[in-house]
Amino acid sequence: MGKDIQFADKLRSGLAVSVAKSVTFFVRSLRLGAASVLPGSIARRIEPQLLTLLSQQVKSGIILIAGTNGKTTTSLLLRSILERKGYRVAHNATGANLENGLVTALMESANSVGGLNVDYAILEVDENIVPKVLTPIQPKIILCLNLFRDQLDRYGEVDSISKRWTKVISTLPADTVVIPNADDPTLCYLGQQLKQKVSFFGLSEPEQYLEKIQHAVDSIYCPRCGHSLDYQGVYLSHLGDFTCPSCGFSKSQPTLNSQEWEQVLVGLYNKYNTLAAATAAVELGIDEKTIHNTIPTFQAAFGRAEELEIDGKRVRILLSKNPVGTNETIRVVTQSNDKTTLLVLNDRVQDGEDVSWIWDVDTEKLVERGGTLVVSGDRVYDMALRLRYSENTADSKLNLIIQQDLKQAIDIALKNTPDDETLHILPTYTAMLDVREILTGKKIR
Repeated sequence: MGKDIQFADKLRSGLAVSVAKSVTFFVRSLRLGAASVLPGSIARRIEPQLLTLLSQQVKSGIILIAGTNGKTTTSLLLRSILERKGYRVAHNATGANLENGLVTALMESANSVGGLNVDYAILEVDENIVPKVLTPIQPKIILCLNLFRDQLDRYGEVDSISKRWTKVISTLPADTVVIPNADDPTLCYLGQQLKQKVSFFGLSEPEQYLEKIQHAVDSIYCPRCGHSLDYQGVYLSHLGDFTCPSCGFSKSQPTLNSQEWEQVLVGLYNKYNTLAAATAAVELGIDEKTIHNTIPTFQAAFGRAEELEIDGKRVRILLSKNPVGTNETIRVVTQSNDKTTLLVLNDRVQDGEDVSWIWDVDTEKLVERGGTLVVSGDRVYDMALRLRYSENTADSKLNLIIQQDLKQAIDIALKNTPDDETLHILPTYTAMLDVREILTGKKIR
């Protein structure tokens, strides 16, 4: 009887994968998109347990990467490190990070009957579904990058998400390795509560402290007792070096010394991504020489500090989809000598339909330096209004150009960019896809 059930499971999962691969072929052949979600949706209707069945076939284990910002860059860097050592890696590289996307990514590496022959699977997972997928996936390593407010119309506060994570992670096997961000008080506390093996990552670079705490701060209270935390310094948002004067809760010591590691890509937030990937690689037994040699050759994922040359001019795309992320991309822009920036704000489902988060962004720093700001997107006038409110009208040197048509906005921004400067484009997620399609002629869906 048991063998019959096992055979039926294999037959059903094989059928699910075969049908899904056919769907993938037709979608891509007809250029209808990347087929990163639909195949998984269809396959799960045929075999609801497919995520579990595929996950069990990954030879050396699954690395689950969760957090608000940095999942794609961190996962791609870790993948590059593992592949440099000759490992075969499955990965949801398109960023489809809900259940159907995870199944699709694993099926991509499977044969036509559902057989999976990979050493590792790296799965970046939407922070809201972590509790749903941890049990079926049974990851070897869980990377907890950060928790910020992201899409206000979809998610609750960061502490509620952290509590759900803690509850489920605590049920996993004792040999599961959890790698939280020590600089994030909520995640640091999560790590300190677990019985599993915990290895922290974080910065030890006081020279990188911000002059003051940003508006986009989510968690400056002690997750243990609720008292206000004392910060020695803040790196970005609520990430920093902290202690609680009431109960003694404090930042845990990171496994790696951040000062000994060079940074992948521009922006301090990418130093966190580097350290997260490096810490995970060390836990997997990868030698530090291989990790150090991989970092300088790493290429940015699309839209994440990606650099292109368009009509002889340099263009850098910096995904800006929430307050913390946008503050950091603005920091990159203001630390450069480039004076032309294109901001594109959309409010589609993948972006989050509530755009009130732009009022938590420190746009004043972008406006006060002057130069040309071109604004576009579905909510172009909301962004334009935010920028106007950021002006000191007495001595404003801002050239603000409003253009709802994105193609025309890009053309205007390029014309306003001198040959020796870089055009920075700060788009939300769907806006980034639109920008890249216009610039490269290729869809990423």
